Amino acid sequence: MAYTNSPMVAYTKLSPNHSGQRTHSIDRITPHCVVGQCTAEGLGEWFEKTSTKASSNYSIDKDGRVGMYVEEKNRSWCSSSSANDQRAITIECASDTTEPYAFRDIVYQTLIKLCVDICQRNGKDKLLWFGDKDKTLNYEPKSGEMILTVHRWFANKSCPGNWMYARMGDLAEKVTAQLGGSADTPTVTTQLYRVRKTWSDSKSQKGAYKILSNAKKCADANPGYSVFDVNGVNIYTSKTIAAEVPFLVKVSISDLNIRKGPGTDYAKTGKFTGKGVLTIVEVKSGKGSTAGWGRLKSGAGWISLDYAAKIK
Repeated sequence: MAYTNSPMVAYTKLSPNHSGQRTHSIDRITPHCVVGQCTAEGLGEWFEKTSTKASSNYSIDKDGRVGMYVEEKNRSWCSSSSANDQRAITIECASDTTEPYAFRDIVYQTLIKLCVDICQRNGKDKLLWFGDKDKTLNYEPKSGEMILTVHRWFANKSCPGNWMYARMGDLAEKVTAQLGGSADTPTVTTQLYRVRKTWSDSKSQKGAYKILSNAKKCADANPGYSVFDVNGVNIYTSKTIAAEVPFLVKVSISDLNIRKGPGTDYAKTGKFTGKGVLTIVEVKSGKGSTAGWGRLKSGAGWISLDYAAKIK
């Protein structure tokens, strides 16, 4: 799709802290609290530093002015979740410095207008708030639906603060009303993804998961196993890792971290890959990467394959 940016932007300072072109269409909005009554310019200076290692698509400053730091076509570094940031427009909102991190009224009113604008430009006529992490992350939005998510679901943080969290339903309702969509919230049935050798072989089941990515990780750890939905449809089959390696990947960002093991729970080595073509000799699933972790042939460590394109 062709991505556009909001005409509400009053100040622009593009940050180097992003992952380039999105790999998923936009179907989420994630409001954040800055924990400070910031200006658009001040936040822009903060995000301009590579040492900050964070960014957002937009901000709303203390006076209700909208700043842009990462274009909508690109993934920001904002939610402690690459999967969420791949599909979300992230918005940092000026707030008080202590809980409940309240927003000024002009900030909240601008947030409503900005969400309406984001939805309209991305072809959405409804903004949804389920108020539950599992329900939200297991729901696949229809073509005209946008979903609200929050940072606290992906990290040990209060963000967006209890003031804004209590108003997420109100935000969804007001935005949907302005879009002319239905205010009815869809009923979400919790989906369980079962990991088995075959659907009929229930005794081989390794587990049942609410989150599809967790079910895939279990299947990857057990070659020959597949993930089945509630109707017994095979939606994912693990691949034998040994048959796939070695292979080449292309890294297009200069600051991809190298870690000592396959996951964000392993320490960083303090080195980056740089841009270029690398050889992967082993693949494992691990925390913090949807596509898995690849061990470098050089022996330097492991990289997230979310940021590396396999060369066929």
